[in-house]
Amino acid sequence: MNRDYPLERVRNFGVIAHIDAGKTTTSERILYYTGMIHKIGEVHEGETTTDWMEQERERGITITAAAITCFWNPTYMPKGDNSMKHRFNVIDTPGHIDFTVEVKRSLRVLDGAVVVFDGVAGVEPQSQTNWRYADEGKVPRICFINKLDRMGASFEKSYKSILEKLNKNAVRIQIPMGAEEHFKGVVDLIKMKAYTFEGEMGINVVESEIPAEYVEDAKKYRAELIEKVAETDDTMMTEYLEGKEFDMPTIKKMLRKAVLSNRLFPVLTGTALKNKGVQLVLDAVIDYLPSPLDIPAVKGIDPNTGAEIFRHADDKEPFSALAFKLQNDPFVGALTFFRVYSGSVEAGSYIYNSTTGKKERLSRIVRLQANEREEVKKVFAGEIAAAVGLKDALTSHTLCDENQPIILEAIKFVDPVISLRIEPKTKADQEKMGTALRKLANEDPTFRITSNPETGETLIAGMGELHLEIMVDRMKREFGVEANVGKPQVAYRETIQGSAEAEHKYIKQSGGKGQYGHVKITLKPLEKLEEGAKIPKNVKRYDDFEFIDSIKGGVIPNEFIPAVEKGVREAMDRGIVAGYKMVNISCELTFGSYHDVDSSEIAYKIAASQAFQDGAKRARPVILEPIMKVEVVAPEKYMGDITGSIASKRGMIEGTELRGVDQVVKAMVPLSEMFGYTTQLRSMTSGQGNMTMEFDHYEVVPPQVEKTIVEARK
Repeated sequence: MNRDYPLERVRNFGVIAHIDAGKTTTSERILYYTGMIHKIGEVHEGETTTDWMEQERERGITITAAAITCFWNPTYMPKGDNSMKHRFNVIDTPGHIDFTVEVKRSLRVLDGAVVVFDGVAGVEPQSQTNWRYADEGKVPRICFINKLDRMGASFEKSYKSILEKLNKNAVRIQIPMGAEEHFKGVVDLIKMKAYTFEGEMGINVVESEIPAEYVEDAKKYRAELIEKVAETDDTMMTEYLEGKEFDMPTIKKMLRKAVLSNRLFPVLTGTALKNKGVQLVLDAVIDYLPSPLDIPAVKGIDPNTGAEIFRHADDKEPFSALAFKLQNDPFVGALTFFRVYSGSVEAGSYIYNSTTGKKERLSRIVRLQANEREEVKKVFAGEIAAAVGLKDALTSHTLCDENQPIILEAIKFVDPVISLRIEPKTKADQEKMGTALRKLANEDPTFRITSNPETGETLIAGMGELHLEIMVDRMKREFGVEANVGKPQVAYRETIQGSAEAEHKYIKQSGGKGQYGHVKITLKPLEKLEEGAKIPKNVKRYDDFEFIDSIKGGVIPNEFIPAVEKGVREAMDRGIVAGYKMVNISCELTFGSYHDVDSSEIAYKIAASQAFQDGAKRARPVILEPIMKVEVVAPEKYMGDITGSIASKRGMIEGTELRGVDQVVKAMVPLSEMFGYTTQLRSMTSGQGNMTMEFDHYEVVPPQVEKTIVEARK
């Protein structure tokens, strides 16, 4: 069985944006214009295809990334000529910061992105976070300034905010004709033609000459576009300076090259809700975003040798894929979404999970149109699909050919910053709750479950109040579990600000074989690694901890060294000041001794744990609290109340700016002070204010706050 679309005609891209920028509305138009749906569902009516979960439809927000396969023939192709028809694998991602994990993992497996901006607000906080994720993954992007029909919309202001806040290499390839209620279409600066959208749902794209009032602007901005494109290529720059005129195919070719190398980001415009401009965005996806052949070979590790190996987007190479998302489907059970990087795989065959070292049968493969499923027999390099019924595969696991294994780089997720206590309402709920929580945690790596062995309490942790609220709601609806939940709690951390040496001998004689472990360690704050710095062989480096083995002359046998590290890690999990997990610590094992008969792993683990506790108490331990980046948007007349309320919450105001007719206050505020602030803000602004909040960093708590935290933990 051969692939039905050549690789150069496949596009894997995501639609990403801040909440309420019109991302899901844009995705619905994509589905409609590509013929996948015949009726457009609107977010405000709770009828969209990609927002298929009950919670999404009720709240009018996207919670889970939805994968859609559809097909597009560019508008510039003659009717009936399908030689340029492309397969699109599109992922509509959430905009709310609590579900940022969905954006991060989607960008890991996508080749390109369409970034949607609100034409009134321009760049917003989540736009910046998403852009940063795309930068980390070196994902090529095109920008779509949406909602130009709204009152207060301004293409120029939004475009300027992209240049100032995201990247100065954004370049307009369209300009709007009119604005607000007078917005009627766009001018294409490469073709130098005007486009309007007529017929039902703007289905007919009508090309015409540029109206006289836009000709001068079009010429000016076209010259600016050509100059920016020329700057990315030495040969083109030389020809440009010599006064050469460039034809349309040359401009498109050079612009594509610049987009693929992340040197330029084309900016388009329109209004998805009023059906203007979306088809030209789809044309731009074909023209400028990469196919799987345009991206570099994926890098991985050979699990047998530890050597670095590469896989190319080629059906003939050994099979390799990355599982990037789990989803519990009410009809078919567990779905594991995966991106195939090389080779191909058939339904019914066995695949090897190199992360776990286990083999599993791939019984069925499906392609999704949001929550609809299409059964497929085989998937090829560069494609995205979902496997039905894999038992052991989790997010970030590598699926591959057992004879030529590879482990692909895992997706890194941020730790949760908020937790709450949860308990089942009845004994029947108790049995179901563990299963439900485990399945939800498998789906979402930023949702964590911990149990307190002393109190028997279960704690769930996540990225924000809404995140945890949705999880409890899903547990009730999808798994039929009723639960009581406590008040949200902050995920504090602990660290040390000084250094200390500590030594401990653990000796136990109780008749027969005894226990003997002796270690000496040095603790100090973890220093930031400079980019590209090489890590010595005797250092094990993690995100929040490093372990240095400086033992000379075998005073502790090598087989006991991992037990020392384990003892330190376990002590860090218990904390020193108030029992919170400790982070950002460097531990160096400098000396020790052993006994031929009595030394054991458990003895060294206990010795290391005791030494760590002793040393950490003398290394100026402190409590850290999560600091949130907060943006409050409200009319000018409420600014005094808002700035006063932020100051009363230990907040630091970083600046204000005008956005449309509203004022925006930017601040850094401790998370512990922000519970219930949305309700307080609505009351303060007569319902006209709103806010966004995302985790920024951890900071040492003031002494009086630390005292309160410690007392509350007793």
